[in-house]
Amino acid sequence: MLNRYGKLASWVYDLDKPVGRSFGDQEYYRQRLQHCGDGPILEPAVGNGRLLVPLLEAGFAVEGFDPSTEMLEYCQDECRKRSVITTLTRQTFEAFTYDKRFAAIIIPAGSFQLVTDVTSANAVLRRFYEYLLPNGKLIIDLDPIGSFLGSSGAIRTWTTDGGDLLTLTDHRVETNYVAQTTLSHLRYEHWQGGKLLATELDLFKLRWWGVNEFLLALHAAGFTDVVVSGNYQHGQAPQKDDEIISFEALRPADSADAK
Repeated sequence: MLNRYGKLASWVYDLDKPVGRSFGDQEYYRQRLQHCGDGPILEPAVGNGRLLVPLLEAGFAVEGFDPSTEMLEYCQDECRKRSVITTLTRQTFEAFTYDKRFAAIIIPAGSFQLVTDVTSANAVLRRFYEYLLPNGKLIIDLDPIGSFLGSSGAIRTWTTDGGDLLTLTDHRVETNYVAQTTLSHLRYEHWQGGKLLATELDLFKLRWWGVNEFLLALHAAGFTDVVVSGNYQHGQAPQKDDEIISFEALRPADSADAK
């Protein structure tokens, strides 16, 4: 199963990217969402709530969904600990549904690149468009192409509060330059006192986008007024060494919406 974020993967994610940790995106999203009024705001692929929970604490009306039950459990736990209230559901990019539309939809940290089929990705963009209010805002972060083509085989480790050891070995097994995808084998291991307690192998696939290619996809989905920014500096054109590229686009108010 691709990109499933099982038990060990979700545990490692929560240790590596705990709620509140910012890569510059928390400050950026708070600034870019400040004119969304009372919301509501939707975060697909919400994960453990790293971004969602601080936004809730700042007074934004945000809710989210994720396909991983394990990731949602981390998010729900953090919401309870911090006494913030939201709605979280188990849904996918391709099939999510709501009985309302949103003032903004946000997809930080490259999560959109988990949709690896280009036809499906374009359909998801159109779905975002349909679930935005007139003049609603879509913000999507993408990793640059260079981040997909670096070295493979890295081993990372984390130590839990209880002294257990978690390891992650990342081995890229395929780079498809036609489909613009990479496929990696991610092996997670849980060690205690030198003994292996559990292991998990995830097949992790991502798709990269060119900047102009994604601009065309947004326009094809109906979005206008697209602003592309590098490294969370709004309006600053991306540079070749930027670590993240953000796209902000609007659903215009058409004649049907204005009635």
